[in-house]
Amino acid sequence: MSAHRLFTLFHKWITLIIGIQIVLWVAGGVVMSFFDIDKVRGAHNVRETEPKLISADAGLMSPSSALAMTGLSAKQITTRFMLETPVYEVTTEDGKTLVLDAVTGETLSPISEVIAVALAKQDFAGDDEIASTKLLETAGYEYRGGPLPAWQVIFADKEKTHIYVSADRGRVAARRNGTWRLYDFFWMLHIMDYDERDDFNNPLLIIASVIALIAALSGVGLYFYRFRRRDFAWILPKK
Repeated sequence: MSAHRLFTLFHKWITLIIGIQIVLWVAGGVVMSFFDIDKVRGAHNVRETEPKLISADAGLMSPSSALAMTGLSAKQITTRFMLETPVYEVTTEDGKTLVLDAVTGETLSPISEVIAVALAKQDFAGDDEIASTKLLETAGYEYRGGPLPAWQVIFADKEKTHIYVSADRGRVAARRNGTWRLYDFFWMLHIMDYDERDDFNNPLLIIASVIALIAALSGVGLYFYRFRRRDFAWILPKK
């Protein structure tokens, strides 16, 4: 078998092996570039609110006194509102986060379902009803990488909005909708991480990328070989 024939067969088979994934890479890139990233993240449905300031006469307990009630040492303390309640958000030395009532010193973490729903409604710009709520102890494909446990609050809107509220921090941790789910599906195909959908350095992607590169280089080599043989035959010396 001639070198040209062998090279042609190699290119055909390697392209056949990786061709479907190349189509998925291109299709994923087209889809992901088509959507507005703010819509993917649900930012278009976030309610605009005026920032609240804590007045000097709010009667707050000192952070050290509130922290002493927990018996923990703090790495960082932030003062903010949670709904209408001024709170201290405390990050401990071991990385744990909890929320304390800044007036009474009471530990509010983990927050209740009622508070989680109120926080989700405060965040969501729509007026749709709540379809269901659920406390998540483990991550899933839709909510991953965020703090756990977390409350999943599902709205009955046309975009099928899910808002995730951290039970320990009393904050909205993630927003999901139909656009995000479609985007995430093609992201999964694009990075070839079919489990956690976050690892774009996984071995499967690396192997497929190397095969695709070899296929592309073999195609370029085959093209120049044929280009030289066919199009410039009249000026090449005859053998």
